[in-house]
Amino acid sequence: MHQGDAEGGGAARVIVYRIFMLLALPALLAGALWRRLRGRGVAGEMAQRLGFGGDGPALWLHGASNGEVTSARWLVAELSARVPGLRIVITSNTATARAMVQGWGMAGVTAVLAPYDTARAVARFQRRWQPLALLSVENEFWPERLTSLARARVPVIAIGARLSEGSARNWTRFAPGLMRRMLGSLAYVTAQDAGSEARLLHLGLDPARLGPRMMLKARQKADTQPAPAFAAQWPRHRCLLAASTHDGEDAAILDGFALARAAGTFDLLILAPRHPARAPAIATLITARGLACATRSTGEEPGPQTAVYLADTMGEMARWYAMAGVTFIGATLVAKGGHTPYEPAAHGSALIHGPSLFNFTEAFAALDAAGAARQVTDAASLAATLQSLDKEEQLRMADAARLALPPSGDDTVLLAAIARTTGLPFSRSKPHSQ
Repeated sequence: MHQGDAEGGGAARVIVYRIFMLLALPALLAGALWRRLRGRGVAGEMAQRLGFGGDGPALWLHGASNGEVTSARWLVAELSARVPGLRIVITSNTATARAMVQGWGMAGVTAVLAPYDTARAVARFQRRWQPLALLSVENEFWPERLTSLARARVPVIAIGARLSEGSARNWTRFAPGLMRRMLGSLAYVTAQDAGSEARLLHLGLDPARLGPRMMLKARQKADTQPAPAFAAQWPRHRCLLAASTHDGEDAAILDGFALARAAGTFDLLILAPRHPARAPAIATLITARGLACATRSTGEEPGPQTAVYLADTMGEMARWYAMAGVTFIGATLVAKGGHTPYEPAAHGSALIHGPSLFNFTEAFAALDAAGAARQVTDAASLAATLQSLDKEEQLRMADAARLALPPSGDDTVLLAAIARTTGLPFSRSKPHSQ
């Protein structure tokens, strides 16, 4: 395909995409209204999704959800310190991530829900916030957003860009011109891993705009929330954390833990679902297995007879890492690619995961090669693994994980690229990160 053909195809795909989003908008708004009527919506959702509000100019940072936004917290703190008076608007696709950023209480930082990727919502957002630049974290490629910013000559920096084999295959098959158009709008790109880097280049990223690889989740500082007072009831090596689980994982985790508990190797499972709204369904699974349960959101505290602590709140994962000698990494027993191993490793927790690892392929390969993580596939293999992890083995694995997962990327290189690309007046001295 000639470049001209690809560009023409990209423009046509943009038109098709706009029509699709326009047709989808009523359903999106109806969903937001329905959540509001049922008491599950959040204040300002529809207005923010349509691009209303805003008081620019501001630097725009976007991450899909909690993990992506949390990984960029250190970067937000650095930018705020290096550019006095800088205003930063952080958008996300979830209300929980918005609430989390609001809870940071950082001066000059505003959190809102990301606008729908429709022409009017994006244009309204740009007009009201007047973004100085967009810092996009990981795999957020939105056609309307990127093409609109390109037209306005607003620089876009993709940090830790991730593109799976399946996504690259789909872009190549269905919309190669649109993808080339989006990649052409990026001023600077750091890929998360070698595979993503190669796929982005194959799909049309200009090599001159590619910087050194970086994974923000490997750069973030460990949250040091202390373990709650009730943690003193259990030695750390007898506590298992199932972190950010998804539908389809909880039953196997509960069954594997129950077998290990019956064998006398573990006493408490802290089950922290990725989406707290699933708590009632998980509670049903726990009750069906005859396991005594306490629920965080209702204010219950676990006691000596508690087998499962249902940690159905947001923003407290560091507390559970501090309690748990072993962490099962969610989204690995179902085909979702896994959540970050960096956070539990930074807290000195031994790591267990399932077979679905495509979000962090290189990290998990390094962990497994170093004997710093164990893979399980079902309840039986989880139970067997747990029964083999005594206190000494947990400590050995935790030490090995810290060595196997060095920081990814150089923050000074990234900050220099942001300064160069955006023209922001960075101070010369390096501030202390928050």
